[in-house]
Amino acid sequence: MPSFKDLKIYQESIRLMLEVENICKKLPNHEKFQLVDQATRSSSSVPDNISEGYTAYHYKDKINRFYDARKECGETQNHILKMEKKGYIKKELFQRLFDEYQQIIRGINGYISYLKK
Repeated sequence: MPSFKDLKIYQESIRLMLEVENICKKLPNHEKFQLVDQATRSSSSVPDNISEGYTAYHYKDKINRFYDARKECGETQNHILKMEKKGYIKKELFQRLFDEYQQIIRGINGYISYLKK
């Protein structure tokens, strides 16, 4: 029986969450309660919401969790932009991560469209 872990968007969101967490481990200590906390939470919320949406019983609950996952992708994109602007990560790394989160957003949009049919 298929599960949320079979979804490509879930698999990619887990991979990106781990990458963001590894980056956050290298950030300065003074960012621990701001940027580190916010980036790790938002990146973790993407797969959390995808799995909740996939396993939700009611149609509206499913859709709402995928909307939340999409918002968390956007928030994570903002955090990695801040990391780049503050000089913590290189522009190339920022752009790659930003684009990969865009791909997840597109996948989420596609899954929402599928659910609405």
